[in-house]
Amino acid sequence: MDAAAERWCWLMPTSRRIPAVPDGNTESRSTMNDEQEASRELLTRIAAGDRNALPALYRIHGARLYAHALRVSGSREAAEDVVQESLLAVWKDAGRFRGEGRAIAWLLGIVHHKALDAIRGRSFAPREAEEGGLIADVPPPEEAALRREWKDRIKAGLERLSGKHRLALDLVFFQGLSLAEAADVCGCPVGTIKSRLNQAKAKLKAFLDEDGRREKVG
Repeated sequence: MDAAAERWCWLMPTSRRIPAVPDGNTESRSTMNDEQEASRELLTRIAAGDRNALPALYRIHGARLYAHALRVSGSREAAEDVVQESLLAVWKDAGRFRGEGRAIAWLLGIVHHKALDAIRGRSFAPREAEEGGLIADVPPPEEAALRREWKDRIKAGLERLSGKHRLALDLVFFQGLSLAEAADVCGCPVGTIKSRLNQAKAKLKAFLDEDGRREKVG
């Protein structure tokens, strides 16, 4: 099971869960450490004014930054603007990153607040993101029909969650942040993130279980 699938294993019916590969976590940690070291070096270069370092940093983290911006803003156009503004902020403030935490958590914090600013600047509520974000990271069943069915169920369940609950799931399960990192991004206590995450998981799982029971009855 890859890292993405393992994060979402709790959502799947027991009969569809896939055993984890024993060595997967070791490889994942090694990749994470390499990514962190590369990101630290690039942020140091950006702080020193190296213009080649910012595109390199974007190549490492761009997809995840865009996915989170899309999840918060609900608009592809807004998400693109948010990422652009966030990169400008990184260029100006890279020296503020002290290397005490993970670079991705620091970057997501910038994107998160830029996305919230974008929402506040609009006169309408953000709509649901059409694609990407949480849905794309769910491990599907092998059969194509079941894959589409499972994706639709997850999407329907996520739409029933509040924005704060969806964001907690996004940061921890999709982005792979720790509870402390997610709390830092959202500017709230760790206990609040943990509570939102537990509530979101319970609500989403309850919806999927009920949806499955209705299907059997039908």
